[in-house]
Amino acid sequence: MALIVHKYGGTSMGSTERIRNVAKRVAKWHRAGHQMVVVPSAMSGETNRLLGLAKELAPAKPGAAYGRELDQLGATGEQASSALLAIALQAEGLEAISFSGWQVPIKTDSSYTKARIESIEDVRVKAELDAGKVVIITGFQGVDPLGNVTTLGRGGSDTSAVAVAAALKADECLIYTDVDGVYTTDPRVVPQARRMERVSFEEMLEMASMGSKVLQIRSVEFAGKYRVPMRVLSSFTPWDIDLNEEARSGTLITFEDNEDMEQAVVSGIAFNRDEAKVSVLGVPDTPGIAYQILGAVADANIEVDVIIQNVSKGGLTDFSFTVNRNDLAKTLDLLQEQVVPKLGATEVLGDAKICKVSIVGIGMRSHVGVASRMFRCLSNDNINIQMISTSEIKTSVVIDEKYMELAVRALHREFDLDQPQDSLAKA
Repeated sequence: MALIVHKYGGTSMGSTERIRNVAKRVAKWHRAGHQMVVVPSAMSGETNRLLGLAKELAPAKPGAAYGRELDQLGATGEQASSALLAIALQAEGLEAISFSGWQVPIKTDSSYTKARIESIEDVRVKAELDAGKVVIITGFQGVDPLGNVTTLGRGGSDTSAVAVAAALKADECLIYTDVDGVYTTDPRVVPQARRMERVSFEEMLEMASMGSKVLQIRSVEFAGKYRVPMRVLSSFTPWDIDLNEEARSGTLITFEDNEDMEQAVVSGIAFNRDEAKVSVLGVPDTPGIAYQILGAVADANIEVDVIIQNVSKGGLTDFSFTVNRNDLAKTLDLLQEQVVPKLGATEVLGDAKICKVSIVGIGMRSHVGVASRMFRCLSNDNINIQMISTSEIKTSVVIDEKYMELAVRALHREFDLDQPQDSLAKA
């Protein structure tokens, strides 16, 4: 008997019929002798609907109190879907019980709308599992030290599921979604994109951080840190598919030291449309300038991605970085009010019409000239590179948003990602 965690996304929970199918699938695993914990998202579109209502009523300058109420409101979507799934499982003849994050409890910090998990208590959940019940735990949410409901940000149900799997020492965490695995890039952009049978945690982490929407980055961090076996697979296969076949489907997130890992030079192309570039012009080229600019941004809980500082001219330099597009207005206001007067910068500019495209692959460690090959490919299509960021297994470029799909398709061809790789199919 294994302890298995299933996570289902919003589309999988999008109607009572789909919830009924999820219940039948979970029941199949439970009847095969497994202890089952399920972490569902809210029904498709429900969180957006709730937050849209809040936006209509929001104060002119929302503060921390507004963030608290957003979490109080947003958490209700998962609470509803969890209870509905428990009811559907009961209709299947199983004992099932649902818990909100605060009932487990899943303890987080107090960063409303993007809280981080600090610990998970397992006593209550294990007692119910030992009693033979299927346990459903709301994704996306937890409770802070003061007892306030918190949410983990977009995609937080993935993180909840993997964190729960780690805390319970689950044998495997299966992430059911509306795609049948992890692809070399988005098939909607490149129809020739290929599903990968397996990918390393390190590659998946880079792809998630670079814009791949299949998994939230924190869920991959948790899985890698606690070595939680993790698989991405489709919830739209028939629920009565053979269990052994289902358990081998999708994409396995595994470890680089696996002897069967295919170490292609580049494993995937990731992209992110949700970035914006901020440039602070004419700042003094003195020690500590980066901290004076980015320290204030970090204090406002704004995440910074790619950073570049230009060569000094006349003792002045330009400093540019990227942030999430939703944080652009907040960042510009912050810099204008706090940083520009202090540093005497000449101007602050924002550009929301950029995107980031990245090549990712553990094989880049053992191959030279991969970045230059990427740059040559983009140059051949007259795509100008505005910013560059690299790590050991990835190279990212910031380009004009209008060239994104052209760049992704060109790079996918350049690195032969549409070609089948037989070694990836090894079990």
